This record gives sequence, structure tokens and C-alpha cells, in this order.
Amino acid sequence: MAFRISEEEIRKRVQEIAEEINRDYEGKRPLLVGVLKGAFVFLADLVRYLRVPVKIDFLAVSSYGKHTESTGEVRLIKDLDHPIEGEDVIVVEDILDTGLTLSYIVRLLQDRKPASLKTVVLLDKPAKRKVPFKADYVGFEVPPVFLVGYGLDAYEMYRNLPYITELKAVEGEDG
Repeated sequence: MAFRISEEEIRKRVQEIAEEINRDYEGKRPLLVGVLKGAFVFLADLVRYLRVPVKIDFLAVSSYGKHTESTGEVRLIKDLDHPIEGEDVIVVEDILDTGLTLSYIVRLLQDRKPASLKTVVLLDKPAKRKVPFKADYVGFEVPPVFLVGYGLDAYEMYRNLPYITELKAVEGEDG
């Protein structure tokens, strides 16, 4: 049986994360930085549950290329549109696995002198960690399998699934 997180489980957990952020950022105006492309669905749903006023920007990095395993090399593909100095920044990422991408992003953004910098990930895959990294907000801890759906892709496919499952389940190898 393939690993799966249902649409309802995702919705409930995204609401809970939003409540944590609402409490932690009461009286502030955080800037949410969505990491493209994978985090766009999570970010869109998350902001719908936030009551604190937020600004949104995006950046894009790549560490996978055309592979299902990280290459270990992180490249900045699209930078932020606005400076973040003095801002309360929350990086929104779909999945934390090796830690290489989020470590790179945090170093990049810390150099720009934000007032604060936190990370939120929908999925945490600690068994794949290559560098130590702990996200501030985590949706689900998941096993070390290749996951798709809810923004996560394989070869730019399956982002539109409303749930998360193993790639092999949607490719018909194990349904």
C-alpha cells in the first residue's frame, strides 16, 4: 500500500499551521516567501487561513534538475522582487528532505538582514537529511519515498492532485 496524505488531512494541518503563525505574528506583517514551484499550492491555501496581514514574494531554486534525487547543487533561478531588510520573513517550502535547499535559502536571505527569518514546510523527510536543518513549522513527517501531489511533482506532472501520495501509486506500479 502506497503512502498517502488525504485532502482532508492536508486541509486540517494547513489550518493548524496558520493558527500557529497567526499567534506568533500577531501585530506583525510578515512577508511570506514561496519557493517555486512546489510550494505554490501550500502557500495559496496557507494564506487563506492567515488573519495577520501578509505580503507575498517568490523565489525559485533548483536542486533536482530532471532527476528524482537531489543533485546536491542548489541554483537560484528566480530571486525575490523586493528587498527584505527589516522584514519578518517566513519561507514557505513544500518539502524538506536533504536540507540543502532550505539551508541555501536561509543563508541567502539572512545575508539580506531581515528582522526575523523562519521556515514552514508542509512535509519533512528527516531520513533523507544530508545537512542538519529543522524547520520552525512542520506539517507532516513523511517516509523517505518520492512523493507527488498538492504542488509536488515528478517531471512537472501531478502537482494538481489534491492529496499527496507516492509517485509509484500514480504511475500504476502500486495503487
